[in-house]
Amino acid sequence: MEIGILTSRRGNSENKEVKSGSPKPINGIVFCSKGFSICNIDRESVKKGIACQALGTSFLASDLTGFQMDKNQIHGTAIFTLLSMAVMIFSSATLVQCAVINLWPKPRIVSWPLPLATLLSPKFKITSPNHRYLSTAVYRYLHLILTEHHHPLVIPTVNLTNGSVVQSLIVTIHDLSAPLVHGVNESYHLKIPSTGVEASLTAETAWGAMRGLETFSQLVWGNPSHVASGMEVWDWPIFEHRGVMLDTSRNFYNVEDILRMIGAMSGNKLNVFHWHITDSHSFPLLLPSEPGLADKGSYGPDMQYSPKDVTRIVQFGLEHGVRVLPEIDMPGHTGSWAKAYPEIVACANMFWWPAGYKWEDRLASEPGAGQLNPLNPKTYQVLKNVIRDVTMMFPEPFYHAGGDEVAPGCWKADPEIQEFLSKDGSLSEILEMFLNSTFPYIVSMNRTVVYWEDVLLDQTVRVNRSLLPPESTILQTWNDGPNNTKAIVSSGYRAIVSSADYYYLDCGHGSFIGNNSKYDQGNAGNTGTGDSWCGPFKTWQTIYNYDITYGLTEEEAKLVLGGEVALWSEQADPTVLDSRIWPRASAMAEAMWSGNRDEKGMKRYAEATDRLNEWRGRMVSRGIRAEPIQPLWCARNPGMCDTVNSS
Repeated sequence: MEIGILTSRRGNSENKEVKSGSPKPINGIVFCSKGFSICNIDRESVKKGIACQALGTSFLASDLTGFQMDKNQIHGTAIFTLLSMAVMIFSSATLVQCAVINLWPKPRIVSWPLPLATLLSPKFKITSPNHRYLSTAVYRYLHLILTEHHHPLVIPTVNLTNGSVVQSLIVTIHDLSAPLVHGVNESYHLKIPSTGVEASLTAETAWGAMRGLETFSQLVWGNPSHVASGMEVWDWPIFEHRGVMLDTSRNFYNVEDILRMIGAMSGNKLNVFHWHITDSHSFPLLLPSEPGLADKGSYGPDMQYSPKDVTRIVQFGLEHGVRVLPEIDMPGHTGSWAKAYPEIVACANMFWWPAGYKWEDRLASEPGAGQLNPLNPKTYQVLKNVIRDVTMMFPEPFYHAGGDEVAPGCWKADPEIQEFLSKDGSLSEILEMFLNSTFPYIVSMNRTVVYWEDVLLDQTVRVNRSLLPPESTILQTWNDGPNNTKAIVSSGYRAIVSSADYYYLDCGHGSFIGNNSKYDQGNAGNTGTGDSWCGPFKTWQTIYNYDITYGLTEEEAKLVLGGEVALWSEQADPTVLDSRIWPRASAMAEAMWSGNRDEKGMKRYAEATDRLNEWRGRMVSRGIRAEPIQPLWCARNPGMCDTVNSS
């Protein structure tokens, strides 16, 4: 038996002992390929990066602060498991190497000392407390577990236990009243015994139970159905905000497309659907107080989202543990508003980059010009109706108010604004007027306001930080990778990371601008990006390996709420929705949930490849048309598609 020692992640020179008066340790069991280890892990040591290490195979149990299982329960379970394993191991002449079980995202702690599996009863049932949204999830997962009969790409090599058949999963929730909001506890503890007929799932909240149900469903395979047994999982996320942003203005997506995406998000343990609903190209959201915005600004009556549609999407999100965060972008990206209110929109319907204009004088960053005029009082009459309706339709406590890419040339083209500028006014003052009128109103609706980073970091049009108190403001970064994240959190603001260099899923598909001479064969120099402004294509490996707290201090990193991959829809619509998002968003999902490093602190993308292959296959079987990441031959021949040479 291998006995673990408590060491610092930085090496044995900083060995720690649990001193009297320190937090009560939790026995953490570490199972290695040749056996298992046990070590005491207290929460304070874990915060400092303490690892449990066993003969070169180390396990780092990072940040237990979000995992609030009962300490005595974990301690007792660990000791029982340890004694049981000791009997099994020492009564055997040889040690059995654990089979691979593919879970996505990878849980934080898994103990499966012996490769055992048990038959799942055809009459298997799930028993759980009554909860408006969890009960629906339980019914959904019960149907999935009984009917999926997943056929893995590589069948796990397991020993089938004799006589035992798992009859039920008992779900216990500690706090049934916890709402689905940012920071809600999503931890769970799943136990599937090697003997007996009941598995158990314990969670702090209904939302954590949903995560555990997904994990259980991935542990079931075959026909008749088998389920891994003699297994325990303790799991909780690293980051509390894990999302997908979808733009439904440039191209329209039907409600069913959005629901399918939310369902896939839930399977990947993603919890925020950032809905970029409106932009210059169309205004598809039908608002009760301002119906003309959609009636005139959408692509047509069959390309609108009614209040009933929104209710359905929000409800579906709650049933899947996914928050729906609405974004109404403003004051830029509002050309579509001019169809109903031409008087409040500057440079509406003008050509986006007129001939002979310098790039810095453009009217918009892409075709579709138009920005709200902050000097017109009518602007705020319309805006208050819009904001009030959106907050009533979406219960989410975060409200995304956009704020990106305010083009100086657009405001300069408006006669009223020209007069203001001629009297020594500035574009930044105009933006400050706008935020001074809208930010307090959104906050008065009991909302935390999310803006794109531009409101503070744009080189030309930005506001003074004093206008945006950090306690009510979150900034979403999309430019300049880790540098802008650093700029945001070092100023005391919370950050959501969507760096275009890593997380933009639309990149690498070329430019959608017509009449573009750059594609002339004689004009070289565009082969690297294909004239995609954010090219090249962001591979799943690029997404998986991005560390969103890179270069931050420990205190700064605490201000990073999490990340979102983003699909802007200039060149996307329902026909490619699934393949553009999946499985690349799955890569971010695991990095956000359990990290992208192994027990030794090394990037684990090589090990992740086989699991992602398997998970992609399961998603496809569940109706998500995720793109492949390798030939099937690679999955059937493990290791043969790897490289053994350094690049």
